[in-house]
Amino acid sequence: MVLKNIEWKKYAPLLLMLVFPVLGWMYALTNNIEDQEVYRLITSVDEAIPFIKFFALPYSIWIFYIYVCLFYFFKKDINVYYRSLMTYVVCALLCYLIYSVFQTTVDRPMIVGSDPFSHLMRYIYNRDQPFNCFPSIHCFSSYMVMRAIWTSSFRNKWNVTLITGMSSLIIMSTLFVKQHVIMDALAGFFLVEVVTAGIILIERRLRVTRERQKSTFGA
Repeated sequence: MVLKNIEWKKYAPLLLMLVFPVLGWMYALTNNIEDQEVYRLITSVDEAIPFIKFFALPYSIWIFYIYVCLFYFFKKDINVYYRSLMTYVVCALLCYLIYSVFQTTVDRPMIVGSDPFSHLMRYIYNRDQPFNCFPSIHCFSSYMVMRAIWTSSFRNKWNVTLITGMSSLIIMSTLFVKQHVIMDALAGFFLVEVVTAGIILIERRLRVTRERQKSTFGA
């Protein structure tokens, strides 16, 4: 019984990931254009990017990939897990705020064919309206886990290569399946950098405050 309690406490921080269904519900509320002007941020470069339906596969496994990365961070370094989860939540909430005041859309192609990838693309398009594009949640979260592994104490050749490769594939997929444009991806990267800098600054100030309190009470 004691061992079971110890195991439960060990994995209790994973319960924080229950925030994802709540964030998904909030996303659905903003994924519309009622009483909003809609903008297009497409550039000539975006127009030159071809539609490649095979990228539907990495695009569709995105959220499961983020879950796996967060669990991996949890097992390796609880601090990296907490910081990554906090970064995701703050970035997602900021995205929802932007969507509510600055709604963008993308022009999606007509899907033809009866192969598995065509069916998957139709499922993606039917499930997700072509709004809530800027910044891209797919891109910011994929960049977030990639950045986290780059700066972690447990990085090595294999985990850096795997996470960087998979994150890059998902980011590229958002452009090739015509769910996002380049500006959406760049905004996602910028958002992660700003939120990460803010979290690091708060952590440092809290650390200084704790050290001052220790020295004061110790004296």
